[in-house]
Amino acid sequence: MRSNQRLAQLWLDALATELGASVGTIATYTDDLNCYLSWLDENSLGLDDVGLEQIRDYIAGLDGRGYAGSTIARRITVARGLHKFLIAEELGSRDPTAHLSAMKRSRKLPFVLSITETEALLETAHRLAADPLVGLYRQAGYARRAALFETLYASGMRISEALSLPADAAPPGTRMLLVRGKGDKQRLVPLHDGAIAAIALWQKLAGAYSGGAPSPWLFHPVRNGVKALTRQAALLEIKEAAVAAGLASPERVSPHVLRHAFATHMHSGGTDLRVLQELLGHAGIETTQIYTHLDTSRLHQMVRDLHPLNEELEI
Repeated sequence: MRSNQRLAQLWLDALATELGASVGTIATYTDDLNCYLSWLDENSLGLDDVGLEQIRDYIAGLDGRGYAGSTIARRITVARGLHKFLIAEELGSRDPTAHLSAMKRSRKLPFVLSITETEALLETAHRLAADPLVGLYRQAGYARRAALFETLYASGMRISEALSLPADAAPPGTRMLLVRGKGDKQRLVPLHDGAIAAIALWQKLAGAYSGGAPSPWLFHPVRNGVKALTRQAALLEIKEAAVAAGLASPERVSPHVLRHAFATHMHSGGTDLRVLQELLGHAGIETTQIYTHLDTSRLHQMVRDLHPLNEELEI
């Protein structure tokens, strides 16, 4: 209907001129609005004819067409914004979305390695780092790889945090690392014996290769200590190690997967969520709570795979 188009355009104009919405935002809203307006047109409805029942029908139609939950939620938000604008501007008499419950967007659970898979990845890295027959340069690179993997899994830090660690971050005998995280916030993270020994071997071999030339970074290229190791290099190395370790889905393994493994395995072992939140550097507990869902998901998978009556169970 022409009046629907005109009223919708008034809202878009207001978003652009009064609220300063970006060109990209306006383009996205326009697509979502056109979807809503087309549905109204198909059902011979004006914007002021729409009630809660019609809005629910619209949502059901979107779901029936196979749209992702995030897309449906966004399109509901756009319809809600349009109707609220019409009420505020006295261009509409009712808001059909006023009593509509907000959709909870489903959260995709991250890919997580099992403890056995994590151990296989670390053991492979250590085996390569212990072989002097590959030459000092390659052995040093393998040692750095093992040290980085151990550090990520021991502490749960982000790869960006690990690659920004200074060379003196892990002096001999240290048990904790001071990490600078998001928003320039600092926190202490733990190191275990395996990580400490791996870092010491890497620093020893790197020093031997460079003739003792210092580097400002804890993790850096073997040939060039001036720059820190890049994220791209770290990603390539962990994928290579995942292949060498014979992991089932090496293409899904990344440095961030070790952070998820740390958090999931710590929570499975009984670590309190608040403690885990502090270790991970999460601003809010709601981000950390995803690991409770991962625990439940893994438990259900174990029952499906291992229970002798699994064919009769519905979980």
